Amino acid sequence: MDYLVKEDDCLTLETHKIEISELACFLVKAKKATYANKTNKVNSSRKESHDYSYQENNYTYLDSFFGAENFSGQEIVYKDEKPCWSMNYYGRVIEENFNGDFLKEALLQVDEELPFRGPLFYQKGEYLYLLRIQGKIDFFQGVEEIYYQTYKVYEGFIQGGIVK
Repeated sequence: MDYLVKEDDCLTLETHKIEISELACFLVKAKKATYANKTNKVNSSRKESHDYSYQENNYTYLDSFFGAENFSGQEIVYKDEKPCWSMNYYGRVIEENFNGDFLKEALLQVDEELPFRGPLFYQKGEYLYLLRIQGKIDFFQGVEEIYYQTYKVYEGFIQGGIVK
């Protein structure tokens, strides 16, 4: 931003080609190999953060968040050690019948078409996960919700895209 308003030249916009399908494929692998799968937890990068990391070839993924019932976090993808994609998220549990394992199970359904959180629709037993998304991998925002029977028990908000 400083570069764009010409107040400071601390930001260098170096263009490195991002292959969208390659990024989407990596994101799916990273998400399935970290928080939702309860693997690849790493030391906190910031005080009281929960961090997960995954690397493959020249890509690195870091998911760092704070809180539990009300939480906030950010996922970053680096290509060749330079940030190339990011997603911010905030979620909150709003009823006692929330099931964290169901959320993780829904998140494991992520695919390359929608490599953000879970699928548009996922149901198991009396739980239902819904994702409403606007945009594509390069610039998006969305809302995810979990219902138990007919009651909304969780909601989360996401936004993100390509970083240059």
